[in-house]
Amino acid sequence: MTLPNIQAHRANLNNYGSGSYLTSDVTVLLDIVDKDAVADVPVSQKEALIQSGQRHYSDMLTLEQAPTAMHEQLYSQALAQGGERAATDIARLAHTLHDVFQHNVSDEHPLVLVSLVRAGLPIGVLLQRALSDTDSSYHLPSKHYGISIIRDRGLDPVALQILLDAYPSSPIVFVDGWTGKGAIYKELARSLETFSDTAHPSFANIFHQGADVIPLLTLADPAGVAWLAASEEDWLIPSGLLNSTVSGLISRSLYTEPQSGLHRSVFYEDLIEADHSLAFIDHVDAVRHSLTTPPECLPTYQQPRYQTAALIDTLAADYDITNRNRIKPTIAEATRAILRRDPERILLATAEHPDTILLRHLCAQRGITIDVLGDKILPYQAITLIKQRAKDS
Repeated sequence: MTLPNIQAHRANLNNYGSGSYLTSDVTVLLDIVDKDAVADVPVSQKEALIQSGQRHYSDMLTLEQAPTAMHEQLYSQALAQGGERAATDIARLAHTLHDVFQHNVSDEHPLVLVSLVRAGLPIGVLLQRALSDTDSSYHLPSKHYGISIIRDRGLDPVALQILLDAYPSSPIVFVDGWTGKGAIYKELARSLETFSDTAHPSFANIFHQGADVIPLLTLADPAGVAWLAASEEDWLIPSGLLNSTVSGLISRSLYTEPQSGLHRSVFYEDLIEADHSLAFIDHVDAVRHSLTTPPECLPTYQQPRYQTAALIDTLAADYDITNRNRIKPTIAEATRAILRRDPERILLATAEHPDTILLRHLCAQRGITIDVLGDKILPYQAITLIKQRAKDS
């Protein structure tokens, strides 16, 4: 792939920002643009444009507002309830990375963590903190970057090439927060096809676990597609309840043609007072330091299992949905879809599950129908179905 503008972006990785994270936590390879330069499209209008095919979702933003007091309260409850689990999972992931890579990386050739913006950022920062902990048994030389991936348009090739040029002898692991249907996994796999030839100079950077293994790591993997995940459960990951205010104040990424540079993003400077990004990291990291049980190694998988594919097919048939992008499974995706999209109904496994309090509150607030389907939607606890605004294609 020819990337004519890459020289302008390659100069110095230290020139890039880290959102509201520490510079030691992450370098985010995005072009930050002023929010005044971005069209603020209302949710209902955006939904109509997306579903009619007039605009791609990555060409527009609905600018974020500060979370409500109720939203903040539920986030705080989720952090209190799930902080120890998140810390334990991060320790287990770090321990497993150490076990896999300890003989293949060094200070000169560190492991490169590449978080997928945005949901991957908090998880990647926590992993970078854990791997950088010289007092832990899983200390490992690593560097952490955030780059954009967009459904239907792929991983930002300019950002990836910058990292391959900067770390020609380092293995890369991609980090996301969770999997829903496995759509981002498929997008990542498509984007990496160009490197899958064993003769490609960057083959070993990416396919270090095998010729067909996409090295995707997630905190939760209900879809069963990740190479490494802490669990396959759909649970209330605290960082999944908020958007930019737990992701370094960075907006969802906006697409840019490769010849024009990096994908773009907005930095929400106006939300600084509502920002939990560093506080979330510091809290979970402190809990990790207090853990007394030694972490165990997690299993890794050579191939995706797609264990929920049949369930998604059944839901699509039951609700007459031909465009699977309208199905948003997992608590995190279901919540984000209510906040950012135009939902038709919410499907829950359990009527009173504590992990879906915010979802149920938002549904009551907006008059959104809830269907309780029990075991039928497991392992997902919640699924949002987006309202059809135009004929599916």
